Amino acid sequence: MRRRAFNLSDWALNHRSFVWFLLIVSMIAGILAYRNLGREEDPNFTIKIMVISAALPGATIKETLDQVTDRIETKLEELDELKFTRSVTLPGQSVVYVELLPTIRGPQVPEVWQHVRNMMADIRPEFPQEFGGFQFNDNFGDVFGNIYAFTADGFTQAELRDRVEDIRKQVQALPAAGKTALLGVRRERIYLEFSAARLAALGLSQAEVLQTLAAQNAIAQSGIVQTGPEQVLVRVNGQFDNAESIAAVNLRIGDRFFNLSELATVRRGYADPPDALFRYNSREAIGLEVAMRQGENIQTYGKALDALMEEVAADLPIGIEMHKFADQPHVVEEAVGHFVQALAEAVGIVLVVSFISLGMRAGFVVTLTIPLVLAITFVVLDIWGITLQRISLGALIIALGLLVDDAMIAIETMISRLELGDTLTEAASYAWTSIAFPMLTGTLVTVAGFIPIGLNDSAAGEFTFSLFVVIAVSLLVSWIVAVLFAPLLGVALLPKTMRHQGERKGPLRRVFHVLLRTAMRFRWVTVLATLALFAGSVWGMRFVEQQFFPTSDRTEIIVDVGERHNASIARTDASIARLDAFLADQPEAKFWTSYVGRGAPRFVLAMDVPTPGPFMGQIVIQTPDLAARDALKARIVDFAAAEMVGTDIYVKNLEIGPPVGKPVQYRVSSPDIAQARDAARGLAAVIAQEPRLRDIALDWNEPARVVRVEVDPASLACRARTSRARWPRCIRAGG
Repeated sequence: MRRRAFNLSDWALNHRSFVWFLLIVSMIAGILAYRNLGREEDPNFTIKIMVISAALPGATIKETLDQVTDRIETKLEELDELKFTRSVTLPGQSVVYVELLPTIRGPQVPEVWQHVRNMMADIRPEFPQEFGGFQFNDNFGDVFGNIYAFTADGFTQAELRDRVEDIRKQVQALPAAGKTALLGVRRERIYLEFSAARLAALGLSQAEVLQTLAAQNAIAQSGIVQTGPEQVLVRVNGQFDNAESIAAVNLRIGDRFFNLSELATVRRGYADPPDALFRYNSREAIGLEVAMRQGENIQTYGKALDALMEEVAADLPIGIEMHKFADQPHVVEEAVGHFVQALAEAVGIVLVVSFISLGMRAGFVVTLTIPLVLAITFVVLDIWGITLQRISLGALIIALGLLVDDAMIAIETMISRLELGDTLTEAASYAWTSIAFPMLTGTLVTVAGFIPIGLNDSAAGEFTFSLFVVIAVSLLVSWIVAVLFAPLLGVALLPKTMRHQGERKGPLRRVFHVLLRTAMRFRWVTVLATLALFAGSVWGMRFVEQQFFPTSDRTEIIVDVGERHNASIARTDASIARLDAFLADQPEAKFWTSYVGRGAPRFVLAMDVPTPGPFMGQIVIQTPDLAARDALKARIVDFAAAEMVGTDIYVKNLEIGPPVGKPVQYRVSSPDIAQARDAARGLAAVIAQEPRLRDIALDWNEPARVVRVEVDPASLACRARTSRARWPRCIRAGG
């Protein structure tokens, strides 16, 4: 006797209780998974860039380039995963950006960064004794989704800083809070302004005084007193707590004692010039940057953070104000809400089409399969770690029009068999033997169309990887639902018998039959027309703008401000202040933050962060909507072109996908610095003739002025050999 082939649909009908149980469990698990899925604005991707900072205090730019930057970059050439390096060299400071090949997967990156650290440790003995060591930043992609600005009236910046530091500690106590940092804090200094006349009269030098101060302020072990069952630690006071304690110190130099206030004026102040400045709506401020832990639900985290900050705002003293200018949870909530709304609209359209084409009962069966497919898909996404964000939700919308096909085909097959006189069970089982594997083939072919995205090793591929996962999972799940659950739903909801409707044709069906017969009768004309339409579509593609990632729909405007590279931070601050004054009169600017000497913190992952320096700054402007954003952007461009000639002002929107900065970039290199600079200027002149390009600037151009002090070693030696009275004459003799 011939063995009957396995039929999954028939098996489901023979184990109805178990399949109903699976259906209910799948729906409940899908609801729980949906609630548990993380919410993000954009999918995470690994920024494969490490920043290596190194210092050689007192060195010229040539010495820093030869002794630090070149050695670092030469060693990094041995790194197999290296794509290229780029560096910024300043007098005494070197910043090297290490970018990896796009084929390096995200999980491999931490191991590569550890290898880079080991390589730098290997060449550490080759550097001069004055070398200040390395600093590594492999968290270049840290995103601070919530940023607050604190302004003060009647408080010193030190008092404001202490208050914000206390708030930072409260934020860190939140379970979902990640990295936190302060922004715009000016470093404090103790200044000793010596009287040269007084030092000379007493026969002292600044070096002797500072050496004595350092010895007195040193932290040294003072000993332990053993008292039988207990030991007592000995602590010797004398360390300096403030400027007054330094001014009151008595110094012993040789056999003489001096009070420091007799030799110098001691005062407390801020670093001058400052390293960086931060302002909110033109007012000096201190910022608090807050990141979220990886994998947390940003909406739940945002509610907890908002509740805490409301309590913080209520406890602030009069004169200190808190302003929130980056709120990623709110942006994500709106973005997810818009996509969910679009998803619901798409579901509604599919349902209406199903009811019209299949009838109420059959359409209702197809309708029930949609939430079931989505529920199982959410479970798989939760297990896989895929969050709800721009790409995954877009993929669900794309898949929605495809995932109902299998269920619709299965139900239509059941209806056709019922019209031929089969029982419900026979009609439900027939789908597996006739159309299950053709449906699976079509599903796999559709999934195969998205394989290039899944196998793409670039940053763009990593960014869009969830598109492939969501579509592949949802379509495969839709096939399983069509052959496992749809027959059971059809048996439960469809009538036992259905009248054959093949002869009863509506107007739409009659028109379709006429067109179909005509196309089949003139098949070669149909084939040629199809080829002509395909050729026309290929030709028409040349008129479609080709851009892999569109501009972000966020309403922020980013203004990059670049001065000549030999400009001081005061010059950059003055340019930023002019833009601040201009923005104060613009109704489209709800609020804005200004950064001098550094760029804005990365409040979205797809943001290009510039290298800090005294010659650069950045402004982030919040506008109410896209129309206001575009209008204000055009007005800033016109203002900069007319009023800020000589300053590089680049106005841009936020991007979607991996950040690229300016869309057109050239790198000019040569062994000779002057030759490279001249070639770059010539290239810039050629590019400037292209009308579609604007804001052309060089990232390294202007030489800095240097005051050189020439020291005569012979004169110094003569001074050491002679007495103080004969020294001027010896100098003259030495030339």
